[in-house]
Amino acid sequence: MKIVVLDGYTENPGDLSWEPIERFGELQVYDRTPYDEDEIIRRIGDAEIVFTNKCPISARVMDACPRMRYISVLATGYNIVDVQYAGQKGIPVSNVPTYGTAAVGQFAIALLLEICHHVQHHSDAVHQGRWSESPDWCFWDYPLIELDGKTMGIIGFGRIGQTTGRIARALGMRVLATGSRPTPEGRAIAEYTDLDTLLAQSDVIALHCPLFPDTQGIINRKTIAKMKDGVILLNNSRGPLVVEQDLADALNSGKVFAAAVDVASTEPIRPDNPLLGAKNCLITPHISWAPKESRERIMACSENNLGAFLEGEPINVVNRAWLPA
Repeated sequence: MKIVVLDGYTENPGDLSWEPIERFGELQVYDRTPYDEDEIIRRIGDAEIVFTNKCPISARVMDACPRMRYISVLATGYNIVDVQYAGQKGIPVSNVPTYGTAAVGQFAIALLLEICHHVQHHSDAVHQGRWSESPDWCFWDYPLIELDGKTMGIIGFGRIGQTTGRIARALGMRVLATGSRPTPEGRAIAEYTDLDTLLAQSDVIALHCPLFPDTQGIINRKTIAKMKDGVILLNNSRGPLVVEQDLADALNSGKVFAAAVDVASTEPIRPDNPLLGAKNCLITPHISWAPKESRERIMACSENNLGAFLEGEPINVVNRAWLPA
C-alpha cells in the first residue's frame, strides 16, 4: 500500500518520526508541495492513502488519482479538501480534532501579555545599554496595562475559547462569551451573551471561532464601531474572520488600541497586507499550534485515524454525511 504525505515539514521539521505512519505501508514524505493541481496529482500518483496539512485536494485531483481511498488531514481545519465530493466518491476524510487546545489558548494569552508589557522590546532596550544609561532607576517606552478587573470577550467558546477564558479568569478578568451551544462547563468560566453586548463591554476581544460563511469577516467596520474605544483584539483562529483593511483603519485611527494576530487572510502573509503597516499590530507566523507536544498529538491521532480506517471503522471522519450508506 502506498502512502503519501504532501506537506509534512511543518508537522515534522525533523524533531519527530514518521515511523508510526510508515509501519502501514510504503511511505513517501514531501516536505512541501506547490499548490498546483498538476504537481499534486503527480505526487499522489497511485497512492491509496494521502496525508495533507494545507495542500489542497480538489475534485479534479481526486478524479485524476483513482486509487485514492482515504484522506487524512494533519490538522483540525479541513476546508482545503473538497469533503463533499470525497464523500460522494466514497473517500473518507479524517482530521485531528483536539491536538492544540492548550497551546492555542496559551498563545492567545501570550499575545495579550506582549501587548500589555512589550517584554521583548524592553529586554532588547536593556541589552542595547539604555537602562545602564538611564537617568532614572527604570523606564518604559509603551503604556503598561494591568488586566485584573478588565473584561475579555471571547467569540467562539469551544475547547480553545474555554482554555483562554480560564487563563483570563486566573488573571482576574471578567469573561464574556458567544457560542452556538452554551454548556455547563462554559458557564462556569464565562457569562454567555449576544455579540453586540460582547463588543460593547469588552476591553479585550479574542477570536476562537471556526471559519464558516457566517463568521467570515465577523470583525469589520460595522462591528468595530460597536466596540469600546481603545479595545484590544486578538486573533489566532483564522485570518478571514477579520476584514484586515477595516482593522488596519481602526488601528491607525486609535479606535482599536492594539491587535495581535497569528493568522492572515492569505498565508504566508502577502507583502501588501494592510496590517503590516498598521499601528500597534503584532503579527506572528501562524505558530500557535506548533509546540512539539501538540505536533506529537497530531502524529499519534493520525496514526490512530489510519489504523482505524484500515480496520474498516474510520474515526474522526468529517464527511460521513456524504459517504455511501
